[in-house]
Amino acid sequence: MTARTAEVLLRWALRICNHRRPWQHRGPQMLMIESFDRGLSHIWSKGPSHRPLAGLTIYKVRYYSQGKTYGQDVVERKQGNSIQTQSSETWSSQSRTSPDQPAKRVLFYDQLRECGSPSDVLDLAGQYTATHRRVSNCLTRCWESTKKMSEEQRRYELRIMFEHAGFEELLQRTMQDARHMRSEDLAYSLLATVKLGVSQRSRVVQTLLRVCQENLNEFDEKSLSVLASCLEHLESSPNGDALKEGVRLMIEALLPSIQNVMSLQTLMRHMGRDTPVDIKKKLERKALSLADQFTLPNSQYMITTLASMGFCSKPLLAICSRKIAEHVHGVPFNRLVNVLRAYKELHSRDVALFTAISDYVASSISMWNNKQLILFLSAFEDLAFCPAAMLDAFAERVTKNPDALGLKDVLSVLKTYSSLNHNLQGYREPFLEGMTHVVVSYLPKMAASELLKVVYCLCLLGHFPAAPLEQLLQQETLEEISARGGRLQKGMEKKLQIVDLCLRLDQPSLPKPLTVPPEALGSPAPNDLSINPGLSMTLQSIAQEGLLQEGVMVEDLYFIDGVITQPKPLQEATGGRVPSEGEFLPPEHSQRIAVFCAPPSSFCYGTSRPRGNLAIKMRHLTVLGYTPVVVLEHELDNLSEEERTELLKSRIFPEQERPANVEQMTD
Repeated sequence: MTARTAEVLLRWALRICNHRRPWQHRGPQMLMIESFDRGLSHIWSKGPSHRPLAGLTIYKVRYYSQGKTYGQDVVERKQGNSIQTQSSETWSSQSRTSPDQPAKRVLFYDQLRECGSPSDVLDLAGQYTATHRRVSNCLTRCWESTKKMSEEQRRYELRIMFEHAGFEELLQRTMQDARHMRSEDLAYSLLATVKLGVSQRSRVVQTLLRVCQENLNEFDEKSLSVLASCLEHLESSPNGDALKEGVRLMIEALLPSIQNVMSLQTLMRHMGRDTPVDIKKKLERKALSLADQFTLPNSQYMITTLASMGFCSKPLLAICSRKIAEHVHGVPFNRLVNVLRAYKELHSRDVALFTAISDYVASSISMWNNKQLILFLSAFEDLAFCPAAMLDAFAERVTKNPDALGLKDVLSVLKTYSSLNHNLQGYREPFLEGMTHVVVSYLPKMAASELLKVVYCLCLLGHFPAAPLEQLLQQETLEEISARGGRLQKGMEKKLQIVDLCLRLDQPSLPKPLTVPPEALGSPAPNDLSINPGLSMTLQSIAQEGLLQEGVMVEDLYFIDGVITQPKPLQEATGGRVPSEGEFLPPEHSQRIAVFCAPPSSFCYGTSRPRGNLAIKMRHLTVLGYTPVVVLEHELDNLSEEERTELLKSRIFPEQERPANVEQMTD
């Protein structure tokens, strides 16, 4: 064969090949999920746990989660083949060019932005030839158009979308074009498909997951962040889990080159709580290097991101909290609440930020509804922070219109105010009367456990309305409480014990005497509670002149580490009269000092104000004739023995410190 003949034959062969349709090279098998057994040599080379999947069990399901299941493979259905060919001919032919193609492309995207529902997008898509970008943008627009809809409207529009003939064609085209899409389009297609409610076991989602694995090395910073935000909501599956692990490795590799704050935060959330500490430190350093770019939304999102990672970065929290505190008036309600909840998850506190939020809400209380205010108060109570300005402002609102509160609102408000032990001063009586009025109106609807919580909180506040107490102490109510059993039983018994002590010690003025039956109180507190060893050693060294009794249980409920009994000062015991020489005082004029430890959570954060349970313990000990002295556990742990001695002496015997102070003042 001459060279001329060979050249002619080659030309004819190329012409024949060029006349074949693009989809005919792959055949209908493109619609099936293959037994993917290829891995990424660059990504999956770090140990057995990172090996690619050997295969995937494919369930015969439809492309999406609604409608009947896809009972037969597409390759076995002649009718399906014809539909596929027709839809491919309709959506393809992007290789054809025309002089006005740029103008048509601009017109398509302008019209796409104006689509207000998924069905509008699908109608528009059927009027234009499909490209990889258009397929991805149509899916994304379908999802974006539903984001601002009400829940009912969204369900309706999604149902119309699933029934639309163009949606199945769009998903078919998505699977065909997946391997030809750019990484950004691939990530957005997967995100939109999952957000629209397409079944995560469907072939289209599993195909996108696998193609993402195969092309993961080509993903840039933006594409990777979009993919990570999608994987955050993905159910566990072989392809999904493998892709998640691959993304974690890619994040480590791309970390030095990331320059966008939002992308970094999305990737940080994807890394999650199980990330090794050294990787979290690298992410922290990267975030600190971009701190000058933080906007107000970036600062809010960074705090919640740290909470999702379970990583308390004090430098990042300080930067973000300062920015939020300075611009708190520009932060929406949901984000403020999420920031407070994030601080709780991180076991961190920021008095300046919390005070700024409290003062802002209190000063603009007219723009917040009761539900929002109660959520704020509940978040602060979880943080053990007392938002004084907000508590006063909300108490004033409740006083004016207590009937606006629902039953759940009443339970939450009473829990917050009794726990934080805030002094309402002039609003106290009107507030408690208003709350009592609402409680009485809901008595017929209350369950026994809810009634117990209400009465318990009111007792902590030192308020004893007769109607709730009488209903609580009825035999039927107490039997309902005891019948619950389970892990909550001990807590309810302790609440009843405190209610019983309040009735006996506080001696409220009631129409008729009320007491809790002994059989409803349950077992008393155990007597084998351990004494703080550091406190015990120090008490023994300073209680030489008095009598020390350790491990005292008062009223079968309150545990005291040590009780020091000593004579009262003579002038105080004789009512100011100077005692005569040799005069002895009777034993009842002795002073009992109850010293006990309490954790920091027993106090409102940043203050010395005791919270609910500790406050009522101190109140009852005072009624019983004790002088309560509370010592924080961490104070003893961080001090030497000499410093502990000086601290306890100043707390237990303050009168011994006064002369020295007076001398310093006169000097």
